[in-house]
Amino acid sequence: MIKNKLIKVRKAKEFTQEKMAKILHMTQSQYQRREKGEIKISDPEWERIAKALDVPVEDIKEDESIIHQINTYDNQSVNYSSSNNYFHNIPDYILENQQEYINLLKKEIEELKGEIQDLKSQNK
Repeated sequence: MIKNKLIKVRKAKEFTQEKMAKILHMTQSQYQRREKGEIKISDPEWERIAKALDVPVEDIKEDESIIHQINTYDNQSVNYSSSNNYFHNIPDYILENQQEYINLLKKEIEELKGEIQDLKSQNK
């Protein structure tokens, strides 16, 4: 599970992943894998991260009990599973990037429609 709260606070405090990695005595890649949720962040690491960012642990640590409840519900409910309702933590910057790309494509479509109209009018 992507650590959105941690990423948001880290960026607000203008800390890079590299800086956080140095604080935790690991490589940037190892730290990045923790933020992505590929590697579990230990409680002592949460404490060091919170101290470095000067915030309480609760401000950066996701509430995993809610995620556990969702996963438990998903495993127990046939109707829920079959409805294809899945929750994903997608970082805002990815969504923003996709929206920019959609807007670019819409603009290109409009330009192409204009070119088509011009060609149609030339052929008449």
